[in-house]
Amino acid sequence: MYYFCDVKKTRTMALIKSISGIRGTIGGQAGSGLTPSDLVKFTAAYGVWAKRKAAAKGHRGKIKIVVGRDARISGSMVRAIVVGTATGMGIDVTDIGLATTPTTEMAVTAEQAQGGLILTASHNPGQWNALKLLDSDGEFLNDAEGKTVLAIAAEEAFSFAGADDLGSVTEKDYTQYHIDKILALPLVDASAIKAEKFKVTVDCVNSVGGLVVPRLLQALGVDQVVELYCTPDGKFPHNPEPLPEHLAAISELTRQQGAHAGFAVDPDVDRLAIINEDGSMFGEEYTLVAIADYVLSRAAGNTVSNLSSSRALRDVTQAKGGEYFAAAVGEVNVVAAMKRLHAVVGGEGNGGVIYPPLHYGRDALVGIALFLTWLAKSGKTCSQLRAQYPAYYMSKNKIELGKDIDVDAVLLRMKRRYAGEQVTDIDGVKIDFADEWAHLRKSNTEPVIRIYTESKTAKRADSLAKKIMEEISTAH
Repeated sequence: MYYFCDVKKTRTMALIKSISGIRGTIGGQAGSGLTPSDLVKFTAAYGVWAKRKAAAKGHRGKIKIVVGRDARISGSMVRAIVVGTATGMGIDVTDIGLATTPTTEMAVTAEQAQGGLILTASHNPGQWNALKLLDSDGEFLNDAEGKTVLAIAAEEAFSFAGADDLGSVTEKDYTQYHIDKILALPLVDASAIKAEKFKVTVDCVNSVGGLVVPRLLQALGVDQVVELYCTPDGKFPHNPEPLPEHLAAISELTRQQGAHAGFAVDPDVDRLAIINEDGSMFGEEYTLVAIADYVLSRAAGNTVSNLSSSRALRDVTQAKGGEYFAAAVGEVNVVAAMKRLHAVVGGEGNGGVIYPPLHYGRDALVGIALFLTWLAKSGKTCSQLRAQYPAYYMSKNKIELGKDIDVDAVLLRMKRRYAGEQVTDIDGVKIDFADEWAHLRKSNTEPVIRIYTESKTAKRADSLAKKIMEEISTAH
């Protein structure tokens, strides 16, 4: 049986183990939620993996990892268990405290550490937390590495250190380091930003963005910063995913204040949503498009986004003489493609910008700096800048499946149905038509097929989604 439902109404899953990390709701029985015993098990498994990886590279002696966290209420508890477990395994820890995901990624390489753990459930609600796993480059583990960590956790064959071999803990703050690195980028022009006397609003959903985003804006020379929800106490005032339906307050504030632009970030500050001066949404898909347009105007090259991101990036890239490439969904896949294809900028359509001259990770902070530079140099208002890009509209849906349905077989039948179109199957089935596309993906965490469509009007995008879902319902 098939159940049609909106993608925003997600099922609650208490513990989700995937290659990118471990996330779950706090509390409950061990193995059914993210409990203290689960935190110990998965931290220890990561520690075993990190030690093996370091040894394979010729490292001798203790290894070091970086630990950073967002401001959610469970963060201090999770941090205490994770740091205690790591030092209990004989691993030295550089604890950078409240820090964004991109800051933690950059701290790994700055510390020359063998890995890192980010304690954040990203855009998930406050009852969730997670362990995100980094390698020695400050990047997320690839598929094989993630599966190895999960296998080690399943075996639970951990060896802890004796009293004389416990790891140490060093506390550092990398916020200013991150800001300084952004300011030093050739394409970030603080002088141009300062000259415009910008007034900017920010919504940091009461997480770590409240510690760094206003500070960054001041360092960039923004004249006035109007803060909304910038107290990092983890009490999220609205759904923390920076989607239009959750950003009514920052939208109204931007309009009322006569601000030039508004910025909203998620709890770990790797996604950026932009609000126009009139309170309308710039569009999460267009965060990357606008920033890529600026980067490509100064540095010719290629771009990469995932298969579910807007076609507008392809259009902008080709207009600037570059080539656009699509990667499988997932930051690690986008990063791998960017490195292989020497992309000058890339990311994901959810507001995630990856700018290689800084680091290979989604980073809302560098996104803000590049966007404000582009806004200053363009001589346009925020809404005028948005209007210069191709207009596409996206529809996001999903079909919940019965347990007896072979999802892979359904996707294969859909691929065959559209064999006459341009079809990509590196991640589900992406069907490219002349003026629109549909992407069908099997969820790794839910028994569903996600259907994303994009077209020149919202009505056409919805119509295409409906057509695809009806075809899926008969493809068995």
